[in-house]
Amino acid sequence: MSEAKKDVLLETDAAAIRLARTLLRAARFAALATLDPEDGAPFATRVATATDMDGAPLILVSGLSAHTKGLEAEPRCSLLLGEPGKGDPLAHPRLSLKATARKLERGSDAQLRAERRYLARHPKAKLYIGFPDFALYRLEPDAALLNGGFARAYRLLRDELLTDSPALAALAEAEHGAIAHMNSDHADAVENYARHFAGGPAGKWQLTGIDPDGIDLALGDETRRIFFAEPLTDAGQMRPMLVAMAKEARAGLGG
Repeated sequence: MSEAKKDVLLETDAAAIRLARTLLRAARFAALATLDPEDGAPFATRVATATDMDGAPLILVSGLSAHTKGLEAEPRCSLLLGEPGKGDPLAHPRLSLKATARKLERGSDAQLRAERRYLARHPKAKLYIGFPDFALYRLEPDAALLNGGFARAYRLLRDELLTDSPALAALAEAEHGAIAHMNSDHADAVENYARHFAGGPAGKWQLTGIDPDGIDLALGDETRRIFFAEPLTDAGQMRPMLVAMAKEARAGLGG
């Protein structure tokens, strides 16, 4: 009698969930796989990405694009996130996400929130995001396969990928103003966040996102994800958390 086939997937733990959410939040681009409506064959393209408040990927696409026609015909799709670094590209972590694409109605609360978050990550898209043939889609995650490197593979479910917090709605209202305030009046603190908590280089870092789990930062094309010590359960916790982090970062950098 042959031995049962060994499962190559590891048991999903907190570290795997943290890595998967980091890949989701930090990504600027990804490979999107759709089905060609003409022949049903798989078709992969590159898209720019951001995330919604709960971590679901957001993409901005033109109605003239082949992948948009594919999503209109069959909303099930797949997204591959994770950038290769130095050396073997297969040694770097990546996340293969199964999702269902949902077009956001222009002018709706969900679309306006997504637009703010997308433009914070991709400010140059302001030149064309309002064109009538462009639309934002939210990719609703179903499940994902995380490859964290050699012999480190995990399967993750939707609730392990997304953030479910009572603070989501209130943070969505407060986020835009808080980001503008921090980038304008506390640029030194934002830079210190990147340097102390994420090992980033000195430079004019910009805060691009605040959600219950943490913050997103960008310096040109470089991004960093920083998780809070404890997730926020109320929007009122945001300011004290940012102040405490600023003090810790300044002290850690010898300021």
